[in-house]
Amino acid sequence: MANITAADVNKLRQMTGAGMMDCKKALQENDGDFEKATDYLRKKGQKLATKRADKDANEGIVIARANEAGNYAAIFMLNCETDFVAKNQEFVDFTNALMAKAMEKQPAGIDAFKALDLNGRSVEENITEMVGKTGEKMELAHFETIQAESVYAYNHPGNRLATIVGFNKKGIENLDQAGHEIAMQIAAMAPVAIDQNGVSTDIINREMEIGKEQARLEGKAEEMIERIAQGKLNKFFKENTLLSQEFVRDNKLSVGDYLQKVDKGLTVTGFYRFMLGA
Repeated sequence: MANITAADVNKLRQMTGAGMMDCKKALQENDGDFEKATDYLRKKGQKLATKRADKDANEGIVIARANEAGNYAAIFMLNCETDFVAKNQEFVDFTNALMAKAMEKQPAGIDAFKALDLNGRSVEENITEMVGKTGEKMELAHFETIQAESVYAYNHPGNRLATIVGFNKKGIENLDQAGHEIAMQIAAMAPVAIDQNGVSTDIINREMEIGKEQARLEGKAEEMIERIAQGKLNKFFKENTLLSQEFVRDNKLSVGDYLQKVDKGLTVTGFYRFMLGA
């Protein structure tokens, strides 16, 4: 058996970021072979990920970014179990490295993102290695992108909430300001769709049923129930679809009205909003 020195253990720790005792055992189990010891630690991370699959991973980081060309934006949520790990600088740096890779390669979806090469391994394998280092379950819970004429990203302080939004025009005066304002609007007001045409049938049916039941409890005549419920649904659309919402910066305007003031015909093509715990 190879003679494992403290210097060897420290070297492997520097290479992998794993704990001292884990590194020592990895070297002992693999006769001092650093490459095999590294694979051993990676396998340990995989086993650890499986072992902790029943744990909750409700902490983490939400991050959004737009590329330099301003036509591609990505947003993802990387979950872990504790706030302690979420605020650890290595974890923060890791999520930033993942986002930098997304900006470079511009994957279209979560599977393509997980398969990207980062430091000779896939993004998914890198996440597994972080499980081995931290001892916590981690999960890439969400990953979405927008490609549009113009895109903007907003990261709320604390890395728990972020948004991305796309627009149908570019090169317009004051568009950068408008893009930032609408990205923050989405963060603050959590719209469910761009307009009522984007609201799912399930949500519409649920809101109609709620409206009908509220009207009945208020003692309204049965022949009025449908119309009252429709009125409540219209109010829901106004409060919960982006273009119809009151603009946070000036509640005398809707978001749609504000965009028309910036440039006639300017509108939102898509958006995403992720928040930890939501």
